[in-house]
Amino acid sequence: MSTWPIGVFTSVDAGLGVKLEVVKELGIPTIQLHAPHRATRTAKCAEEFTKTLDQLGVELTCVFGGFDGESYADIPTVVRTVGLVPADTRAVRLQEMKEIADFARLLNCDVVALHLGFVPHDTNTREYADVVEVTRQLCDHAARNEQAVHLETGQETAPALVQFIKDTERKNLFVNFDPANMILYGTGNPIEAVQYLGSYVRSIHCKDGTWSSQPGVTWGCEVPLGQGDVNMELYLQTLWNIGYRGPLTIEREIPQEPERQKAEIGGAVNLLTSLRKKIAGC
Repeated sequence: MSTWPIGVFTSVDAGLGVKLEVVKELGIPTIQLHAPHRATRTAKCAEEFTKTLDQLGVELTCVFGGFDGESYADIPTVVRTVGLVPADTRAVRLQEMKEIADFARLLNCDVVALHLGFVPHDTNTREYADVVEVTRQLCDHAARNEQAVHLETGQETAPALVQFIKDTERKNLFVNFDPANMILYGTGNPIEAVQYLGSYVRSIHCKDGTWSSQPGVTWGCEVPLGQGDVNMELYLQTLWNIGYRGPLTIEREIPQEPERQKAEIGGAVNLLTSLRKKIAGC
């Protein structure tokens, strides 16, 4: 893989990513994939999808898990519904995430990722220990598939996320860094966060956003890349400084407006291509 290939977050039949037609039209060489519905996660579908990617000359770098019943309506709803943290859905979702990892293996993909959810802040509680344990179980399953697990940033501060990774004690647990999520959730300055996370950052999103007037209480606003508070040039320079050389994966979550989504992703490709040349010389 070349240094900093452009990527985009995609979907087949689930999730907020773009369709492969957009990937083909824009000539994007790498993708992350939101895991499709269970009925689509078959060996036959994996074979067909892999063949399609080969024909397009596109590399799959990560498969993201997501679950029925999750809602991002507001921050309190995220706390109640997202990821493996909610206790009443944890066992079922762990099983599904293992199945997603197995599907990713059929796709020859060695990274699976997810929003874990809001990890309890008190590290001395039973609730925190339970989330550590379920994460260990997922990591162990992924390890048997020779896969890494990446936790997407957003719900935790960078120090809290590093502490959680250390407490989990699994060598295949890393971070998918999304700078806009730090702003949208109000959990920290994204540049400071990526510096703090350092070598734990093994995949990233290129997404932009603006701060809420009540950070951590109400949502910030996602905006086109380069029009928000992330500071994309400084973000990429910081990624370069910490040694990250992997894909620059664009995420723009407006699937209800496909033409606008495609246009803004095209603009993001142009911006990242220009910044990559300036910073990395390629």
